[in-house]
This record gives sequence, structure tokens and C-alpha cells, in this order.
Amino acid sequence: MPEESHIALLIDADNCPAAKIEVILDELAKFGVTNIRRAYGNWKSTGLKSWEQVLHEYAIQPVQQFAYTKGKNATDSAMIIDAMDLLYTQKLDGFCLASSDSDFTPLVMRIRANGLKVFGFGEKKTPMPFVNACSKFLYLENLGMPDPASEKPDPAAQRKNAKDLKGDAKLVNMLRAGIEAAADDDGWAPLGAVGSHISNVSSFDPRNYGYRKLSDLISEIGLFETRKSSNHIYLRDKKATRKTGS
Repeated sequence: MPEESHIALLIDADNCPAAKIEVILDELAKFGVTNIRRAYGNWKSTGLKSWEQVLHEYAIQPVQQFAYTKGKNATDSAMIIDAMDLLYTQKLDGFCLASSDSDFTPLVMRIRANGLKVFGFGEKKTPMPFVNACSKFLYLENLGMPDPASEKPDPAAQRKNAKDLKGDAKLVNMLRAGIEAAADDDGWAPLGAVGSHISNVSSFDPRNYGYRKLSDLISEIGLFETRKSSNHIYLRDKKATRKTGS
């Protein structure tokens, strides 16, 4: 049996809703065991009451950080110091930073430079430098999306339609680059290989666009041919097909 990956979860309690902790942990369980769980904040603040109610339930260690100077976020500094200590003193395979604060962008880049993955979780207000720096980033509004056939989803988690997807040049270029990198001589690329390539070069996740799976997003965007073979899905760029005439 392969050894489990070990992940350290560091939560900026001031910038992460406590109501999302269960879905965060569920998501991290796909990648390994979260054996270090810490939440940072001034626990004397009434604004963290919702977090106090879930700390024991999910075995999260509260780390007290007083606001030494008004207007300055001491929590960020405490998280950064702890992250660097953990990086050099613990045998970890990855970090998870739960925050919507871009101040952690240099930390993410430093951790990744050591060969570890960084999973980011934040709200849609999270600045793009932090989002792009992570190995994988998920918007909290898109986690725990209800079944489309049941209750109406949160408007913030509504999926983007084909027009919006096609108009996202960054997304389209990323998908085309992934297909090109994994394609055979006829231009067909396995969906799994495309997804792996994209994950290696970006923090992309289809749920950030309102789709549970990459195949659902591909189907909606309408720019790629698809075919199934032996339970595998293959993709080909329609644009490339028109050029070759095949």
C-alpha cells in the first residue's frame, strides 16, 4: 500500500468561514491525511465565535494571535512563521492555506519552490495572484454545491454558460494547450492526461466555473470534439480539425 501524503492545514480564521470547514477537509482527504490542523486569530474577538464552535469537532488547534497594532494583521505573520517552521521541521507533502488574503502569495511560492503542493481555499474576492500561485485553488462558494435537480444553488456558485466560457481567453488557451501537449498524431488527447497537464501548470478546477467535472465543462464550451473508447474519453480541438480537414 502506498504511503499516505501528509498535509498541513493552516486557516486564517479572520478570512475563512467556519461553515466551510467540513467541505475543505473532505476535499483535502482526496489528496492525503491532514495531520496538522491549525486556525489562527484573536480568539478574544466576538467575530470568531462561529469558529470556536467547530474547533473541537474537527480537531483543529486554535493559535492565539493578538492584534498588536491597530490596522495591522498579525495573524498573517503568525501563519507565515509557522508555515516556514513546519516546512523545515516536519515531513510534509503539502500545505493547505485557507484564506482570501493575497498576503500569502510569497509564502505559497516559497513552499512550492521546495517541491510541495499548496492547496488554496478562499472566497471569490480572493486576489488572482494568490489563486494563480497555488497548485490547486477552490472557491469556497463552489464547494458543497447542491444537486441541480434539488434545491436552487447559491447564485455565487452558478455555472458559467458556453458564451462566458468561450469568452474566457485564459481558460480556452489553457484547455487547448493541455490537449496539444497530450495529443497523438491525429490530434486526439485522453481527458485524464489533459487534466493532469492543466493541473501541473495552473490552479485550475472546473468547480470554480460551476462544473463538477472537467468533462462537463468541455461538453458545455463546445470547442472540442469528444469520443469514447474503452471507457476513456478523448478530446480534439475543433479548430485544429478545420485546419487539417480531417
